[in-house]
Amino acid sequence: MYNDTSPVHNASATRPMTPTRKRFAIMALLFITVVINYLDRSNLSIAAPELFRELDIDPVHAGLVFSAFGWTYALMQIPGGWLVDRVSPRVLYAVALILWSTATVLLGFAGSFVALFVLRLAVGALEAPAYPINNRVVTAWFPTRERATAIGFYTSGQFVGLAFLTPVLAWLLTTIGWHMVFVATGLAGIVWGVLWYAIYREPRAFRGINVAEIEVIRGGGGLVDLDTTQNAATKKSPSTWRDLAFVLSRRKLWGIYIGQFAVNSTLWFFLTWFPTYLVKYRGMDFIKSGFLASLPFLAAFVGVVSSGLLSDWLVRKGVSQGTARKLPIISGLLISASIIGANYAPSTEWVIVFMSIAFFGNGFASITWSLVSGLAPARLIGLTGGVFNLIGNLAAVVTPLMIGFLVNGADFSRAITYIATMAVLGTLSYVLLVGKVERMDA
Repeated sequence: MYNDTSPVHNASATRPMTPTRKRFAIMALLFITVVINYLDRSNLSIAAPELFRELDIDPVHAGLVFSAFGWTYALMQIPGGWLVDRVSPRVLYAVALILWSTATVLLGFAGSFVALFVLRLAVGALEAPAYPINNRVVTAWFPTRERATAIGFYTSGQFVGLAFLTPVLAWLLTTIGWHMVFVATGLAGIVWGVLWYAIYREPRAFRGINVAEIEVIRGGGGLVDLDTTQNAATKKSPSTWRDLAFVLSRRKLWGIYIGQFAVNSTLWFFLTWFPTYLVKYRGMDFIKSGFLASLPFLAAFVGVVSSGLLSDWLVRKGVSQGTARKLPIISGLLISASIIGANYAPSTEWVIVFMSIAFFGNGFASITWSLVSGLAPARLIGLTGGVFNLIGNLAAVVTPLMIGFLVNGADFSRAITYIATMAVLGTLSYVLLVGKVERMDA
């Protein structure tokens, strides 16, 4: 098993000084990784109108292609979480990045429904460890009072990357063709996988960090020795099946599992059907839709960053961790339900207004991983995150398929109603099932 822990560099350890801030470099690394991660999830939605037209793929089969990622992404969450508890993030993330990005490049050469479906299955399987790794890294690198901000910042990468790069991908689509959308995003991921391996280290082994920063993290609840404690606990732990039974039998955890399914239902509408909705059901051209589709992602970016800052501010003001984490999530889900207004919008501009408000709410609710970090037993951070992401990302399967079946001719209203209903369900889950937020013992 790989272990990249080593003592903090002597120069830092022996010289009293102001704490370094290397953990914010880790936040930036995660942000870039999430940008690439979500470009490779959503590039299909950009290419879809032209791609499905060229390959003569109908709405039902389009729903299958859109959902293929989610099938294997959800299925591999538990194995992925198991790996996160056993393999260094430095190694596991680099390997996963390079492999899923290679599959993304190959999507640019797909010539049939079957090829699209199989390659999207591969991308989903290979991206499975990504968010459990993110959560594991943040748990090791950040004190509790900064953790929601860190999660909000890297989560914002999924929105800001799409907001600014969706028009670029739309331009590639119209000038070079849908093939280059996949090739360009895949090559970027391969390069970043190499850079991640070269840069990332565990807290005590990261170049330039000093003892003072290690103490800031450790004293504030960050698990700076998580790699060591996980390795020791793994050797003494009960069977994997008993661990799995634990994380599947706690009411609090089921509250966040169901809530994550609801949050992801809105997200996966925007990652799959949204551009098609604008082009096919609202009559926009590719370039205009590429620009307008970026506005809700900008709104979501504002939502998730402000949510993380608000949540950590509440913690610093003495508000309980449960209230500080759940209040933005519940509020965001309620705001997301406003997507129903798009069914009654009199113009395209009003559709974008309602979509932007709803996606702001989705971003505001997207600090859900802070509850995984706060509730999961220390030795089961990866497994708990894997189950959380498995159930949450069943939405990546269900949402595209449900929309494909609910769309009736030129009528998209039933699909929008479904998304709003899921947001309300998520609100009820957090209100009724998740109680006091404190780390569990297992």
